[in-house]
Amino acid sequence: MEIDFKRNLLSTFQDKEKLTPEEAHEEVEALRDAIEYHNYLYYVKNQPAISDAAYDRLFQRLRELEEAFPELQSAASPTRRVGAPPLEKLRKMKHTAPMLSLNASRDEEEVKRFDEFIHRSTGMQKVIYVVEPKFDGLSVEIVYKDGVFQYGATRGDGETGEDISENLKTIGTVPLRLQKDDIPSFISVHGEVFMSKKGFFQINKDRIEKGEKPFANPRNAAAGIVRLLDPKKVAGKPLSIVFYEIIRIEGKKFTSHWETLKKFPQWGLRTDLHNERCTSFKEMKKYHEKLSSLRYDLDYEIDGIVVKLDDYKLRAALGTRQRSPRWAFAWKFPPQEEITTVEDIVIQVGRTGILTPVALLQPVDVGGVTISRATLHNEEEVFRKDIRVGDTVKVVRAGDVIPEVIERIERTGKRKAERFSMPEKCPVCGSGVYKEGAYYFCTADLSCPAQQVGRIVHYASRRAVNIDGLGEKTVKQLVEKDMVHTIADLYRLSVEDFLTLEGFAEKLAKKLYRAIQSSKKIRLDRFLFALGVHHVGEHVAQVLAQKYRSLNALWNASQEDVEKTEGVGPEIARSIRHFFEQKENVRVLEQLRKAGVEVLDMPAFEKGLPLKGKTFVFTGTLEKYTRDEAERKVEALGGEAVSSVSGKTDFLVTGENPGSKLKDARKHGIKILDEKEFEELLKK
Repeated sequence: MEIDFKRNLLSTFQDKEKLTPEEAHEEVEALRDAIEYHNYLYYVKNQPAISDAAYDRLFQRLRELEEAFPELQSAASPTRRVGAPPLEKLRKMKHTAPMLSLNASRDEEEVKRFDEFIHRSTGMQKVIYVVEPKFDGLSVEIVYKDGVFQYGATRGDGETGEDISENLKTIGTVPLRLQKDDIPSFISVHGEVFMSKKGFFQINKDRIEKGEKPFANPRNAAAGIVRLLDPKKVAGKPLSIVFYEIIRIEGKKFTSHWETLKKFPQWGLRTDLHNERCTSFKEMKKYHEKLSSLRYDLDYEIDGIVVKLDDYKLRAALGTRQRSPRWAFAWKFPPQEEITTVEDIVIQVGRTGILTPVALLQPVDVGGVTISRATLHNEEEVFRKDIRVGDTVKVVRAGDVIPEVIERIERTGKRKAERFSMPEKCPVCGSGVYKEGAYYFCTADLSCPAQQVGRIVHYASRRAVNIDGLGEKTVKQLVEKDMVHTIADLYRLSVEDFLTLEGFAEKLAKKLYRAIQSSKKIRLDRFLFALGVHHVGEHVAQVLAQKYRSLNALWNASQEDVEKTEGVGPEIARSIRHFFEQKENVRVLEQLRKAGVEVLDMPAFEKGLPLKGKTFVFTGTLEKYTRDEAERKVEALGGEAVSSVSGKTDFLVTGENPGSKLKDARKHGIKILDEKEFEELLKK
């Protein structure tokens, strides 16, 4: 008896324990067929025929049967959309035929010349073109055999791409089985994976609030996500696909591209609703202008139109030029002005806990760079410019600096959104916030998740605790794997923990473990700098360390006493007192102590800082010190270490194989010390 779940949904299913293997196989095939059919109605036709609850019942039943009958599991089953196990790396995949790129231009005259070339080459007075939106996404090839999904790959270099099959399966608009309506025995199709604008803004909002770097634009977001090694991280992301070309086909023939585009949706291959036919340059231009004005209203990015010769025989006669077809041309839109729309205002929590309002923008090209976010600096700036969600604004970008919203542009009759206000709690950890000057800060400091990666990287940096090998990539893995939450957790890690990280073999794991353990004895000035207290840079840390000499002395000092320190004003003093009064910070400091971290007291100098006001430059290799250690010795005694010789340099310390700095020092009459003389100077 044939089962038809497409139209006849059962109120109850037969007990799976009582099904024979043959009955289970029949039901599984019927369920897969029905689920793909309803996916087709939902994603391609936009005409769902059953409720979400009914669809979920079919999906859950299929999953149960595949678990009960493992021999019926299939890589092309709809249940694989939830994501397969993680991959070690993306393997290379040779395309079934070259994936061609298009000649493109924004110049109207070049498009005219293309039209003239087509007429001249075909000898025809009237030529039919197909005009389509040019999607700004990730180009892919997907292969079907007997209607069943086989694999999918990125375009790569046109000959070979990356196998992203498991990730493509998680995208709802990618059919795993074509609808059984005159399907070819083999077909390879060209498509574009893209991310909706709405989905892009939500993903960036989440990333910024987590302290992660946002994607530059929807294309980068789609390309980055679809290449992830863990398909489960791709599942559920706002990705979609549109199909627009056959790469290779067997078992069926088409005479025109328009015929192909009409057939694709019948098979379940989604095409764009804005595809049209035209017969003249005038009609091309009209279509180009229409889509240029529509592009801002679409929920996906397009950056031009594609003009294609419709007749396949004429295409074959024209052939290709290098890697571009002679029968197609991309007419790109002109660059957008530096005017865009504020989609949302979110709060980004930085490494030091500062809360910064960031405008999420409709992506706009500014100086050749796609901009999708811009800093609003602080609450006062937002109020002064009166920036609100939905406003039309002008953005600028200078060099590599983060873009900035310069001003809002008045739009008559447009109703303004509510006025922006800073949150009362940190959007990441929920801790309270406090205002200092024009800025707001999270009170959690060392325990705020948004600050974790940045604070740990800073703590381990060369000029702080100097844990060699503990860079941002490794710290991110430790945080993502929930192995490290604060700097204190570093000292609990084992060699075995590091072996679970990507890129770590036993030798590297042991090396990093030793580097962390050897950092347990930390000089006070370095430790103060490593903690990342607001306004406490290297110089202030050295000044405080020389005055108080021990961590406990500074910890117990009053704000008034700290404020009296030379070079330390009220703002720095308040920041220091605030840091040591926070319970979470105290907890982390106590954990460091229990982990065996010892903050070394600073030595006392009867005559203050003996090298204060003196400038040192180092050249060559020292026997007893690394360059960093020698510079720290100087800084601990009040001196300054710089990288180049000038007339203001007091001493040049030379080691083995000195460089050109020695010649420069002699030219300026600077005193030159060897390593022994340098050590003697340190003892004075």
